[in-house]
Amino acid sequence: MRKVPVGQSADGRLSGDRVVAPGSAARLLVAVTARALRGDDCGDLGHPGPLSRFTGAPEPVRRAAAARAAGRAALTPAEVAEVDLERVAGWFVGQYPARRWPGAVFGSPHGAAAHLAVALGVPWLPAGFEVAAHWTRGAVDRPDAALDHGAALAGRLLAGNARVHVRQVHCPASRGASAGALVSLALRWRALPAAYARFLAEGLEPGAPVLLLHDARTWPVRDDGTGHSFQVGSPASGLDPVDFHPDAHALRQVLRSTGGDGARWAPPEVTSPAAFAENGVESGFEHDAREWGGRHGHPLHRIVVPQPDALSAATADLYRRWLRRAGKTGDRLVVECGRLLDPWQVVRAGLVPYWCENATRRRVQGVEWWLAGSEPFSSVDVLPEPPGVRSPAVAGLPQWLAVAGFGRRRRALDRGSARGYPVASVATRRATEVLRNQPYDLPVPPPLGMAEALAALRDAGAHQGLLVS
Repeated sequence: MRKVPVGQSADGRLSGDRVVAPGSAARLLVAVTARALRGDDCGDLGHPGPLSRFTGAPEPVRRAAAARAAGRAALTPAEVAEVDLERVAGWFVGQYPARRWPGAVFGSPHGAAAHLAVALGVPWLPAGFEVAAHWTRGAVDRPDAALDHGAALAGRLLAGNARVHVRQVHCPASRGASAGALVSLALRWRALPAAYARFLAEGLEPGAPVLLLHDARTWPVRDDGTGHSFQVGSPASGLDPVDFHPDAHALRQVLRSTGGDGARWAPPEVTSPAAFAENGVESGFEHDAREWGGRHGHPLHRIVVPQPDALSAATADLYRRWLRRAGKTGDRLVVECGRLLDPWQVVRAGLVPYWCENATRRRVQGVEWWLAGSEPFSSVDVLPEPPGVRSPAVAGLPQWLAVAGFGRRRRALDRGSARGYPVASVATRRATEVLRNQPYDLPVPPPLGMAEALAALRDAGAHQGLLVS
């Protein structure tokens, strides 16, 4: 029997598992949602990265380890040319069990979207995903050189994948030293992939609705109309576009922590000051999905998310209502962060989930404001994911402790996640290990109906700018 190389399928082509970056939010959210729908938790997901061994090491040593780790998982230029986006779409849908579904959720990556899909009993599918590619002799402080290298890689990829837009993101604030070892390419489908269309046609119940989530955040972008665009920084950094100006104090802090030199920072000229950021949904994807739904009798609903906090808060309120309708207390909250989530353990324990996109001060302030305006919770468990980088935008542990302090009886900040914060590396399964200690609260409530969920989201999210149509 012929041995199949790692990262390739039996026919010798790159598998979706090899193509999609290990840190891609789309990869994680499909994995956790598929497991929850099978009744499994995430105990097998994610192993502590090599950086967990370098928490107390000098910064140069830790940065070198981060660059090596990033390089091992990245695609080579030759592999980028072999990427088949349709094959990746098939890999995503192949993770879900074959059954009839009462609907589907897809669009921008968001942890609350995974929780929403699980409450509805439907799959979640991404409208795009991230690819990481080698950047030999790269430099964290050279966004101009990153653009040149990324444009060449994008040209290779687009030659075989015309129905995709490539958004390159160069952000030392959120990616740390790895921004100088690889280029991050957010690939967004410009049409509904054929694998998605087949999956929906074969799996959706007659008349079942589909829900599209769109991250409406904007960012300055350089787009020459070639199918490849470039942005310096990211909304996920917790900083503003002005903070990536060569004279910005925040940028100098970030570059010092990543081994860069502010004097070399020369960002390319921007052509669009307010384009949708990397997690936006391409208009062609939405148009194609709406047309497909119209032809096959599956109405498409759309949720526009101005900031991640809006969907997180509305979904948490929805869960509380759902749990209480099933006779549960709805008074125990878990605050998840980044990769630290487990939808199955949440429903198994009857918890209300609030997901923070990352550990930046803005996202933590979002949950603080929501808690301040909500009916008190008897217990609050907090799972702060260490971002792995030092940045002026990162929340300190005292701010996370303040979140836990909203609990009336139980106030818990996970010590395993806090150990080595903010530069440690924590596996997704850490959330599972913590949540397994929560008492059982079975049976799981019956699945929500899409109409009920949309009405609840419309009601809970209206004052936060969540647009439901």
